[in-house]
Amino acid sequence: MKSSTKSSIASVSFLLAISLPIAAQSEANPSNLKAETIRTVAEFHELRYTDDELELMMEDVAEQLAGFRELRNIPLGNEIPSALLFEPLGYGVTLRAASTGAVEEPLLLPDLERPSDLEELAFYDITSLAALIRSRKVSCLELTESFIARLRRLDNDLHCVITFTEERALAQARQLDQELEDGNWRGLLHGIPWGAKDLLSVRGTRTTWGAKPFEDQIIDRDATVVTRLDEAGAILIAKLSLGALAWGDVWFGGMTRTPWNPDQGSSGSSAGSASASAAGGVVFALGSETLGSIISPSVRCGNSSLRPTFGRVSRHGAMALSWSMDKLGPLCRSVKDAAIVFDAILGPDPLDRHVQDHPFRIPGRVDVQGWRVGVPKGAFDRSPRDRRVLDELEALGVELVPIELPDYPVGAMSVVLSVEAATAFDEFTRSGGAHELVRQTRDAWPNVFRAAELVPAVEYVRANRLRSALMREFDAAIADIDLFVHPAFYGLTTTNLTGHPTVIAPSGFSEDGLPYSICFTGQLFGEERLLALVRAWQESKDYHLRHPVR
Repeated sequence: MKSSTKSSIASVSFLLAISLPIAAQSEANPSNLKAETIRTVAEFHELRYTDDELELMMEDVAEQLAGFRELRNIPLGNEIPSALLFEPLGYGVTLRAASTGAVEEPLLLPDLERPSDLEELAFYDITSLAALIRSRKVSCLELTESFIARLRRLDNDLHCVITFTEERALAQARQLDQELEDGNWRGLLHGIPWGAKDLLSVRGTRTTWGAKPFEDQIIDRDATVVTRLDEAGAILIAKLSLGALAWGDVWFGGMTRTPWNPDQGSSGSSAGSASASAAGGVVFALGSETLGSIISPSVRCGNSSLRPTFGRVSRHGAMALSWSMDKLGPLCRSVKDAAIVFDAILGPDPLDRHVQDHPFRIPGRVDVQGWRVGVPKGAFDRSPRDRRVLDELEALGVELVPIELPDYPVGAMSVVLSVEAATAFDEFTRSGGAHELVRQTRDAWPNVFRAAELVPAVEYVRANRLRSALMREFDAAIADIDLFVHPAFYGLTTTNLTGHPTVIAPSGFSEDGLPYSICFTGQLFGEERLLALVRAWQESKDYHLRHPVR
């Protein structure tokens, strides 16, 4: 959850580090810079300079610090991207066949009757709700009002909603009902209520980023994914909670809870998205992941969710945390639903230059016999309960293939995230705004931002060079398989650095009735094959059909 600052080429790698302590000195007189200050900071970064070297550097360092101050005098909103582009396929990595290679059956709509109580629709999947709406057995307005009422009730315990968008939703529902009356059906998402993680901007609605300093922030534009779902006919009923600035489940309104046990938090940072969709408060939700923010709450809440390939879905209108790692994806109750939502939001956007155009079809039921599924060496040694999924996959006829993934210091390499996040919120940190965030612990943004301000530009670039090497080796390790299966948090940092897509789905329940999950990671831009196989496995079991009683 953590691009480099816009710095000139520095004579020494620690210039970014000393810019904070020096900023306290007189900006009108850069000669206040002392050689001993440079020596002290240099030692912090394991650099040694002689007295003569320090004397020679003084004027250049002072000039560059003055340049940094000049750059900081130009305000930059969070919506301004870095000029550096991250390209998962640009490092000697191969684009492999992403299609299932089969003729998929169409997503047929079932013949269903209207239930006597619309509350029963809370856990229907998208195709079932689409059938009722298209046949006009249930109106878009009725469905929207039902879900809004249910979500209001659930929110009393779950604290998953920041803002209801009721007026917008009801106006949209009435319009969509009129379109149906006129013979126009937009498709499977026509009239389907959904929720957005509140780092996605919606015109006329506050976008708080879960953080007290931004509680009343209005960003007067729709995020691209919101526009695309509007066009598909989906109805936004609420902006959902996230941990402050996309970390954790604690926001200015409290802690978001899991519907399986409201005494527990729902994890984060897509906390409200996971909780609301798992509880049947929305049919689906959108969340974001930089380093676990879709995967982690989906584990806690039992969602079937997709973290797409980096560069698959536009992030225009989403809060920027890390320009080279942020990803948006759907949190749902079935893999089939996740594929339907993903199909509606993916694709190029001139407002997000990272997004690439690659084909995708919503996969129907596909025979996966003979597909090669990797099993990373040692991945299941500490999670024996997850090994049952391997047996279930073999029962489908897939071939389990042992693989060995590269071992890199990815924890240290995640400085990429820390630095990019600190850059995104540099002005916020310098102005003292970080003091207003609820969490002020070591493992919270205020502390991480301040520490990351001291990272030398050289080390940030070094971490990204290692990232390139990791991506090449990772690509070679999975070259001969369709995808690989692994415990939920195995390789989480690695695959977020490489940008590979991951699907997470419930794979069982503990003795106290709480869900646990398994992950499947596919080839870059290989979501079609990934979702097809996970759907085949999911529909051979019933883990995803069990819901919390709320």
